[in-house]
Amino acid sequence: MNNKNSNRTRRLERRLGDRMRAHLPLALSEFTMFTLKQGWAAIFGILLLGGLIVTGWIWQPDWVLARYDALLIYALALQALLLAADMESWREVRVILLFHLTGTAMEIFKVQAGSWGYPGGGAIKLYDVPLFSGFMYAAVGSYMARVIRLFDMRFAPYPPFWTTVLLATAIYGNFYAHHFLADIRLGLFAATVLLFARTRIWFRIGERLYWMPLPLAAFLSSFFLWLAENIGTSTKTWLYNGQASGEWVSLAKMGSWYLLLYVSFVTVTLVFREALSPVAAPARQMENARQ
Repeated sequence: MNNKNSNRTRRLERRLGDRMRAHLPLALSEFTMFTLKQGWAAIFGILLLGGLIVTGWIWQPDWVLARYDALLIYALALQALLLAADMESWREVRVILLFHLTGTAMEIFKVQAGSWGYPGGGAIKLYDVPLFSGFMYAAVGSYMARVIRLFDMRFAPYPPFWTTVLLATAIYGNFYAHHFLADIRLGLFAATVLLFARTRIWFRIGERLYWMPLPLAAFLSSFFLWLAENIGTSTKTWLYNGQASGEWVSLAKMGSWYLLLYVSFVTVTLVFREALSPVAAPARQMENARQ
């Protein structure tokens, strides 16, 4: 996003925030602004889920174009629209591409391992994985990149960068290795807390700064991703091994998403390194960056 559109977004946010603060109690107006900005940051994922729901309702097996192929075209069109509307920058697209590649690789492995499957047909598949599936991971990357920019986020105090890369690599590797070796996810859960226990996400709503512990943010995000997974399975876009149609996804999958979010976060920081700060309270840095 260029500076002109970034300034326009800030002016719109300021006007909306001023109007809400004039008619609502401060706490309620700030929470409303927080919710709206979160939804705006997640626009790609929200629209993608909308596509899953609508196609799940209307698609017929005898149509010429398979549903998975239509979803791929839809996801590509969404990405092109976000770029054309200057709602995403090419820098953010680099992040999204990383998510797409790592996500597709995991999808191929997990489907071949029998963890889940895609029951529908489609011409554009790779090892039984429809290529639109990579955009579901890309939606997470899009959200993370956009939310950092929209909330002017800083992560502090941030642990040594190499330790976070090592943790993310171990988590990503365990998603594969636990099929052949011992599952070390309990140790990985502990490692996320130990490594990021002091790290706060500093973010801005209007002129005010707020913070949230990073592990808490990961836990809350994993819950919403679990809800999104239930939309995917309820529309029969994919089903887990042994899962009946209409059956809720196991809450244990929240743990998988919690860990995967650290992989996602570290992937984003490969591009957005300026959001990381070793100091405990980066308020002055945030003010200087804003000027």
